[in-house]
Amino acid sequence: MLKTLDPQTVAFRDDVLAGLSAPIPAIPARWLYDHRGSELFDEITRLPSYYPTRTEMGIFHSIMDDIARRVPKGAAVVEFGAGSQTKTPILLEAIAPAAYIPVDISGDYLEQSAADLQRRFPRVEVIPVVADFARPFTLPGGIEHLPKLGFFPGSTIGNFVPRSATDLLRSFRDLLGIDAQLLIGMDRVKPVERLVAAYDDAEGVTAAFNLNLLGRINRELDGTIPIDAFRHEARWNDILSRIEMHLVATRDVTFAVAGREFSFAKGSSIHTENSHKYGSRGTRVLLLAGGWTPVAEWTDPAGDFAMPAAENRLALGVESCTGITASRARGPTMSSSKLVT
Repeated sequence: MLKTLDPQTVAFRDDVLAGLSAPIPAIPARWLYDHRGSELFDEITRLPSYYPTRTEMGIFHSIMDDIARRVPKGAAVVEFGAGSQTKTPILLEAIAPAAYIPVDISGDYLEQSAADLQRRFPRVEVIPVVADFARPFTLPGGIEHLPKLGFFPGSTIGNFVPRSATDLLRSFRDLLGIDAQLLIGMDRVKPVERLVAAYDDAEGVTAAFNLNLLGRINRELDGTIPIDAFRHEARWNDILSRIEMHLVATRDVTFAVAGREFSFAKGSSIHTENSHKYGSRGTRVLLLAGGWTPVAEWTDPAGDFAMPAAENRLALGVESCTGITASRARGPTMSSSKLVT
């Protein structure tokens, strides 16, 4: 069977089999994003209850002048987890890069998105890379000499537990090289009711997004999972400061995946996603642990969401993050905390 599967399907199968066999069943969130999953997530970002994208977009529009001053002309933008075209065009238009490298695990969706952006920005070389950015991969040739901006919006970093998030940031640092910059989105802690509503919308789109994972398993791994035997559930874990998404069995159920049989009792669950929420200090600590020096942080007035900027420097000194001053940006809808370096 191994010889008939492409490497990505093999990785998917191995993660699913290991996850379903674990004492606490869990499947990595990256496998939620096949073509249909990516479409559903785009739909989620437009829901009234899903504040992160809307709030991040407000910040994003307001900081483009600052970003354009920080990033050298002719840079290469490497976007980790690319797919949506809501924020990327704003960035490309503001900084006029020489190259844009979107990296995503969903090949078909990525190629379509990249082709659309290439038509819109004919002077930017768009080079899509189909890869799992959480695992080692290489950048395409020909951009070695270009200054680099890593772009990781949407609070995707929150999908990783802190230790894995630190490792991921270190891998970004190593991939992009010395003097690279990073612009990242990070969601903030807020009232539980609002958090749960964002991940369990009344329209049922997030439920469809989560349940699509079971359909994908059935399609790609010869699964026999009765999808109607599971329901979507969003939970707030206060100790770990994160929203968790689960697929909960509504009855006792037995099914097969890739020839192996699994049984779940009613009420048991498959953990499919985390979304960690960070405070301002936690944001800086995470970036520093990942080898990045924080240089700026922008938030909306309510402090619901943050977009920190960081640099990859040769040496990280304690003096890099000891002094912090707060100031108001020119626009009435934006606050900004600048880190003195």
